[in-house]
Amino acid sequence: MTADRPLLGISLMLCFCAIVPLSDGLAKLLGDTIPLIQLLLVRFTAQWILLLPVILATARPMRTSRRIAWLIALRTTYFMVGMAAMFTALRFLPLADAVAIAFVAPVILLLLGRFVLDEHVGPRRLTACVVGFGGTLLVIQPSFEHVGWPALLPVVVAVVLALYMLVSRQLAKDYDPLSLQATTGMMATAFLVLVFFIDGGRTAALQLKIPDLADGLLLVALGVVGTVAHVLMTWSLRYAPSATLAPMQYLEIPFTTLVGWLFFHDLPGGVAALGIVIIVASGLYIVYRERRTAELVPPEA
Repeated sequence: MTADRPLLGISLMLCFCAIVPLSDGLAKLLGDTIPLIQLLLVRFTAQWILLLPVILATARPMRTSRRIAWLIALRTTYFMVGMAAMFTALRFLPLADAVAIAFVAPVILLLLGRFVLDEHVGPRRLTACVVGFGGTLLVIQPSFEHVGWPALLPVVVAVVLALYMLVSRQLAKDYDPLSLQATTGMMATAFLVLVFFIDGGRTAALQLKIPDLADGLLLVALGVVGTVAHVLMTWSLRYAPSATLAPMQYLEIPFTTLVGWLFFHDLPGGVAALGIVIIVASGLYIVYRERRTAELVPPEA
């Protein structure tokens, strides 16, 4: 069992928060010229190609039980749907707005725990959920006026991400994290190739095109940066508990705002900025209450 090294875990999570906005920025840059399925194929193919040599060199196990295989397949499905929704949303929305709306995922996860898993959720956290959704509406409202239904796609991302996190909890103790990432990449790649051949190029988003040199380099960067970012996050959880790292994930929002300004000269408007602050505040409060609740639960004998 890996010993806790909180400082290392926090450093790895900080690197993740700084790097993952670059992946979203690259997806936004490529969204107008590269079809959606091609972005997804590059992202997931890079994930297993980069990790498989490491797994083979370190003799990490990839075989597993049928139950775990089904859970990985479900997790992969959520990951693909969430990434497809986010990449599509980035074609229409400012980078910081899209990512901030998706950060309502902890609120949705808490509600799923309350109403699906019948977990106890106190009135304070439920109130924080309502406030968080209010902040989300403040971010969505100006975007919805300009682009219509695509402004709702980050909410889809948040719902799918919450489900993805639920399944990931089930897998955390039963499967090696690097093997999990590689297996997810292989499953997603196989599924996307199947979808491509079934569609036969009839749908614009499911076509492939030969990129020019600039787009080709950006595609390679998208695959590498996305893979490295999620490996950093996976490893951070091995060295520090999730309760320690959860508040740090909100640092992704200012990093994303910086990338949006540098790449696209986009900054959230007044109403959207207020909504982002409310989302972050409610999310951090939920994290705080989760930690307090965990501390009050007596350890099992």
